[in-house]
Amino acid sequence: MKKLLIIMTLLAAWIGAAAQSFKVVPPRNVIAGQRFQVTFRLTNGEGSGLNAPAITGCKLLSPSPGVSTMQSYQYINGQSTSTSTVDYTFTYRAEKEGTFTIPAASINVDGKKLTTQPAKFTILPADKATAQNSGQGGGYPQVSIEDEQSQNDTSKPISKDDIFVRIILNKSRAYEQEAIECVIKLYTKYERINSFMMTSPPTFDGFLIEEVDAQSMLNQVEHYNGQNYITAVLKRCIIFPQKSGKLTINSGKYDLSVVQLERVSNGWFYSARPVEKSVRLQPYTSTVNITPLPEPRPAGFTNAVGRFQFDSSLTPQQLRTGEAASLTYVLTGTGNIKYIDFPKPEIPSEFEQYTPKTDTRARVAGNTVTGTMTVDYTVVPQSVGDFKIPRQEFVYFDPASAKYVTLSTEGYNVSVAKGSGTTISNEQREIEAKNTDILHIKTGDKGLSKGYTPVVRFWWYWALFGLILAALIVTFFAASRRDRLNADIAGRRNARANKVARKRLKAAEVFMKNRQSDKFYEETLRAMWGYLSDKLNIPASQLTRDNIVARLTSKGVSPEIADRVIAILDQCEMARYTPDSSAEASVEALYNETADTINAIEKTKIGR
Repeated sequence: MKKLLIIMTLLAAWIGAAAQSFKVVPPRNVIAGQRFQVTFRLTNGEGSGLNAPAITGCKLLSPSPGVSTMQSYQYINGQSTSTSTVDYTFTYRAEKEGTFTIPAASINVDGKKLTTQPAKFTILPADKATAQNSGQGGGYPQVSIEDEQSQNDTSKPISKDDIFVRIILNKSRAYEQEAIECVIKLYTKYERINSFMMTSPPTFDGFLIEEVDAQSMLNQVEHYNGQNYITAVLKRCIIFPQKSGKLTINSGKYDLSVVQLERVSNGWFYSARPVEKSVRLQPYTSTVNITPLPEPRPAGFTNAVGRFQFDSSLTPQQLRTGEAASLTYVLTGTGNIKYIDFPKPEIPSEFEQYTPKTDTRARVAGNTVTGTMTVDYTVVPQSVGDFKIPRQEFVYFDPASAKYVTLSTEGYNVSVAKGSGTTISNEQREIEAKNTDILHIKTGDKGLSKGYTPVVRFWWYWALFGLILAALIVTFFAASRRDRLNADIAGRRNARANKVARKRLKAAEVFMKNRQSDKFYEETLRAMWGYLSDKLNIPASQLTRDNIVARLTSKGVSPEIADRVIAILDQCEMARYTPDSSAEASVEALYNETADTINAIEKTKIGR
């Protein structure tokens, strides 16, 4: 028993020593001319001999650190553990802007030396409109454009340079279907924002959007146009342009309230009283120049843009008739992988094939989308013999090299053996085909007569001739009419617009009943955009709210119905990142409103 206690004591001491750590906590937001703090954190130990490191571009203000200690206890499954943390804080003043390194610092703990890793931090330049001043560490730096005494004063009106919204793109020029990172960010001089509401959502006309989760918190200081602002990311997404030319992105409209300080005289002293003021932010726009994909586009190109890898597999390798096999194609890479139409492979007719299963898994990685598309074909050979599944090609456009790239997988030479069921070999198929090609010669008296009367003398001949001639004339005009209709692609799309929209609304109804609100809004939006594109003869990539209203009005649709169309589009787009709008009642109401609006448009008998 005594040995066990000794072993447990030594083990606990070893675990405690192993859990000791010493690290530096660099400052987050530093502005030239202001004070800031650097903290060195020691865990599970008592240290001595720590000296403040000299930081280039900064002046040490407190050679002796401020020390704070924290102790925590945990009791789990009958075992108690404790953790102690000691913070050593030194105060510096930033002398100049730039990126600097906090050198390694060391401390003595229980007879041994622990050392931190060097850490980098950035000092932002001071506001151009104010002299450099020093602030206290541990909070946001003062970022007002006025001096410290009049900062956030209610006597100063809120200008467009005090608070605004920007659209930040990682590139201003791109190819069609090329991924672009878009960040909508709030810039403010005010640390306190009491309310924030979006009154009009951002618009991305001509783009497909891949949303990225973003937390709207005032948590970073950024230097912009000679001023320091507190920033918050309102929206981050990856967008894919669907057409060439100059495309415009609109940040949307926002209503918010900020807190200013009102100076109140108390005789000999002045005090500050917070006052809330409402601000309406006007939309910010940004333009992207989109270059069309080079012509001619190679055969088999399905609008894939990015960088990809292509592979395939056939399992099992030994095939038997009547037994299923899996032919799988795997596409991996970065780009618009979620919007690619996979090319159909050539599978021998002797193989029965089922509807392929497509599984696309994509995620945002940096400023693009990466993922894997898996297409699985289930095939069942019906005949014995040797067959060949040709190699499959996949064509994509690489924006980095501005070239089309063709990838191909290996083909498969397949030998199919006889399975447990009844099968027909290729040789048997050829014999059956020959037997039906030439009939046997019949012998014997067939009762042939030598009398002959020309058929032109019978009345029924001329009646049949007239019917055939009339049928040929009708067939000729019907074929001509069919060719005209086939050539009139826009007319066919116009005629089928309502049918296609109804089909998509049925899919949206399934998502609504399954309470899959995100997929419901996406399918409803697709149904509405597709219907308007087909009905108004406008390419989907060129649809905007302005030309939708103008075209509907010119076709005789009432302004009330046109307003209902725009309201449905806005509600669907806003619901994608406004969870409150996804209530069951609002989803069903939107579905009924969409169906009624399409019926109302159909009743106006819109033609081309």
